[in-house]
Amino acid sequence: MEIIEGAGMWTRPGEAGNDWVEQLRTSDLSVGTYCIPVGGLDTQSPHTEDEIYVVTSGRAKIMTPGRTADVGPGAVIFVPAGEEHRFVDVTEDLALLVVFGPAFGSRTSAS
Repeated sequence: MEIIEGAGMWTRPGEAGNDWVEQLRTSDLSVGTYCIPVGGLDTQSPHTEDEIYVVTSGRAKIMTPGRTADVGPGAVIFVPAGEEHRFVDVTEDLALLVVFGPAFGSRTSAS
């Protein structure tokens, strides 16, 4: 058992305008926190792993090619591997607990 301190808690991102911090990694999954400030840009690309977001604080919209939805605290979002997605219209500092299965980047092939 492991308690993951600080997972899903808001921290002000640096100059990048958003911030991803991985807090736990095993071969089968990884857990981290993704934060985007009010008015910030989500610059991520589709991932090679399935992903679950849990909104722990803040408000925004999540946009995929087939749907746009408002999200706020308590929202749980599943994004399958390879699906384009982006958080837009961040109206309150957004903190997300993120779970990847398998671990983030583990399906990325070496060039």
